[in-house]
Amino acid sequence: MKTKGIQKEIKEKVESIVSQFNEKTFKKNDCYYVARFNGKFLYLDRNDYGKIGPICRLTYNGKMNDWDFAIFKWSREIYDPDEWMFPGAKHIDGTVEGAMKAGLEAYPLSEGFGDLLSNMSKIFGFK
Repeated sequence: MKTKGIQKEIKEKVESIVSQFNEKTFKKNDCYYVARFNGKFLYLDRNDYGKIGPICRLTYNGKMNDWDFAIFKWSREIYDPDEWMFPGAKHIDGTVEGAMKAGLEAYPLSEGFGDLLSNMSKIFGFK
């Protein structure tokens, strides 16, 4: 059976949540989350000073407060739904906003993408 994608109304709600979070959280337009959709997945990427990188993937389960979470792991370049030992995991609550909060702790903002990669290497233990 083919998996249904995320409905247009849900995508619009997600875009609104992401936009409101960006306005509330980021002081400048240099950093912000970007939502993209593919099938039942919502990918949250973040633009950090002109460099866009993956943060996490959410799986839609039919309710706005019941998304499954998977952090992006640079060490293997995959979204890992089984990884729960990272800064920010406490924010994972099934919501899009919780996922963005977790992403900010897992991958802190930096003045450049090189600093972001350095922080990620410390978190996930790769060089």
